[in-house]
Amino acid sequence: MGVALENRTKVALTAMRKILRTTELNSKRLMQETGLTPSQLIFMQLLDDEREQTAGYVAGRMGITQATTTALLQKLEALGMIQRRKGETDRRQVWLSLTDAGRKVLTIAPDGVHARFQEQFAALDDWEQAMLIASLERVAALLGNEDQAAAAVLDATAALSSD
Repeated sequence: MGVALENRTKVALTAMRKILRTTELNSKRLMQETGLTPSQLIFMQLLDDEREQTAGYVAGRMGITQATTTALLQKLEALGMIQRRKGETDRRQVWLSLTDAGRKVLTIAPDGVHARFQEQFAALDDWEQAMLIASLERVAALLGNEDQAAAAVLDATAALSSD
């Protein structure tokens, strides 16, 4: 391996460590301030429009599986952040809404990595967004993680354990 390639590999690994470290620090700060993981916070933010939403709708918006959705629901309900209601016409349908405690937590939650990333990413030109997406997908493949069920949530704690 040439010196130039070795240096590029080192720079690439350093950049990945920076991303992981930022994600980890964001998760810790959020947990300290609200008691929530990034996945839980984003789930709640998707419910924060004063209307009930179905579990499937929120899961689809987050890009998570039914199993992950169920785990998030159970955790958030146990924390008193959300409430569930069975559908009146279809009892299999579950409607979700924030509790007063959930709305209060959202008002104190810090703007995290997701908000900053979303804002800055949206400001990029289409070609630059596409290039970054392709590069990140390639990095994931190089690491051997081609998990199609991975959620679009930067949550260091979710990678280690189930929400």
